[in-house]
Amino acid sequence: MAKLEFTPNASPTIGVELELGIVHGETFQLESGCSRMIERLPVDVANEVKHELMQCCVEVISGVCHTVGDARGDLSAKLRQVEQAADAEGLRLWWGATHPFGLWEDQHVTDTPRYHNLMQLLQELARRMITFGLHVHVGVDTGDKAVMICDRIMQHLPTLLALSASSPYWQTRDTGLHSHRSKLMEGLPTAGLPTLMRNWSEYVWLVNHMVETGFINTIREIWWDVRPHHNFGTVEVRVCDMPGNLDHVCGLTALIQCLVKKLSDEIDEGTYQFDCHPMMVRQNKWRAARYGMSAKLVHARDYRVQPVTQIACDLVDRLRNVAQDLGCEADLLYVKEITQGEGWADRQRSVMQSTGSPAAVVEQLSSLARLSDSQLGVKS
Repeated sequence: MAKLEFTPNASPTIGVELELGIVHGETFQLESGCSRMIERLPVDVANEVKHELMQCCVEVISGVCHTVGDARGDLSAKLRQVEQAADAEGLRLWWGATHPFGLWEDQHVTDTPRYHNLMQLLQELARRMITFGLHVHVGVDTGDKAVMICDRIMQHLPTLLALSASSPYWQTRDTGLHSHRSKLMEGLPTAGLPTLMRNWSEYVWLVNHMVETGFINTIREIWWDVRPHHNFGTVEVRVCDMPGNLDHVCGLTALIQCLVKKLSDEIDEGTYQFDCHPMMVRQNKWRAARYGMSAKLVHARDYRVQPVTQIACDLVDRLRNVAQDLGCEADLLYVKEITQGEGWADRQRSVMQSTGSPAAVVEQLSSLARLSDSQLGVKS
């Protein structure tokens, strides 16, 4: 069996990955323009702007950052370059987890051996993956700890999904959900909530077993809502839909960094492993996907049903001291701002109701997401 070495991180560094849709600048239909945009970027930026499975998606990746403010500055600079490349091609960026009226049958696969292998393996499940999400990495110091944090953070994943839910529409229809993306992801054989793992050794055995039995081709085909990442030495949280602007991305990034740091400290201090039943997490994730910011979740410890907005605000209050130590308190407070307004799925529906136009949904919200000059500075 192959040996997976976990690259340790001495501090809770962060890395942020934004999956953004690419749309035509006049029709606002999905456009297979990723390669054209990347060709226009300076080499240093193009190295951290990546293709995804479909050409209608571009991934903008931060460097390794110590604070959320650093990540904001890093992403802002790259996003401005990507926006300029999009403008030159007559395109725009879409900040939502599904497109309101794009059809998966019309999208083009990125021409690489890896993606063609995925299409061969997953067939229609891969072809319909026209989705866009937010992924946040947080550094930890050991593989065992990464696995333990993946288990302990699971009870918070439904809250993160509800706060970010932005995919009410699919194939021109209102699905009735706030996060249809999360249900599409769960259709993949190695996505959704992770299996319970007790330590790094068990995780390595599981990965090797899946590769050696032909279930997956590589470790990169594990798309759990949260997973260890051995090369980066991180816990990677992947449950979030793509929020509608950079402020909310930074708020969720701060929340995730603080959660990982808090759980890491508790492990170091010898905290008892509290068991949250997997079915309870699954139930809460469904509620988050169905109702978004209006969801009521079952509290893991006392089984009370509480509004997710209250759960999120309580979580922010409990993490304020951690955020102060990490220098991200101002960004963490964006989470409370998120709870006080319309969720992104509701915003899409509001535009649809007032205009009757799916194209207007993309036009208005993509315009609001564009970076202003004030957003190019570093905020912490």
